[in-house]
Amino acid sequence: MTDITSPRLEGKVLVGPERDRVLSFSEFGVPHARPVVWLHGTPGSRRQVPVEAREFAARENVRIIGIDRPGIGSSTAHVYTSFHEFTDDLAVVADNLGLDEMSVVGLSGGGPYTLAAARYLPDRVRSCAVLGGVAPTRGEDAVDGGLVGFGAMVAPLVSLGRVPIGIALTSLVRVVKPFASQIIDAYGFLSPEGDRNLLARPEFKAMFIDDLLNGSRKQFSAPFSDIMLFSKEWDFRLADVDKPVHWYHGDADHIVPETHGEHCVRMLPRADMTLLHGESHLGGMGVAEEILARVLADWDRP
Repeated sequence: MTDITSPRLEGKVLVGPERDRVLSFSEFGVPHARPVVWLHGTPGSRRQVPVEAREFAARENVRIIGIDRPGIGSSTAHVYTSFHEFTDDLAVVADNLGLDEMSVVGLSGGGPYTLAAARYLPDRVRSCAVLGGVAPTRGEDAVDGGLVGFGAMVAPLVSLGRVPIGIALTSLVRVVKPFASQIIDAYGFLSPEGDRNLLARPEFKAMFIDDLLNGSRKQFSAPFSDIMLFSKEWDFRLADVDKPVHWYHGDADHIVPETHGEHCVRMLPRADMTLLHGESHLGGMGVAEEILARVLADWDRP
């Protein structure tokens, strides 16, 4: 297995109105430097930070914090009723880690949470990037199609079976752990060329295996909680996200169609779109250094 840069620090923060839940986090780069919160995809966990991003942080004096959503890793299982509820938790994490200001990057299912952070924490969030982000499927901002639309259709069944399915998948991951490398290879083989090439890179494959095994070590219910929240009408409008948003999307994305990204960018007041030609759903992770440089450059603009 290829060596990858390990987290500089890992820990847990008490969150919730009663401080009776925890969110676990991993930190990379330089302490007390400009912080970037990196929100994982669905599925994913706090270590789903590309190797290039980890190395960029150490080299360019940046602090990256990955956060497990509820039901992943050591984070307490919990179903958010709104994205605002998540941003309340994020504010508590930021307080505990000394993040007065931050940029936020979200991959796939981390995209809606990223936009919510910009909407509900405007005094803290300086800029954002969304990589193949999920779009609304209900309400005035909705767009149709893709696997996200299918997720909205099956959300009622997911709601009923979330806990037993999560338990079963957690047990399954433990059983197949010795075959994790072969499973990633199989997923890459079945994926479009862009994702297949990315997963063939030893350092990316090592990162995904490390993230999967650590994130599912205790529990694996978060993806189903994400689907339930994504399938509802979002509690904020895209037009109300008044922060710079750099949206990256592969034109061969088989999970979230390119048209979903274009739809969101049209509705966001301060967004720009970077189309990754020939790339699929994970393509944004292959240009992590460019993304970090752009969100940090926004700090120096009025």
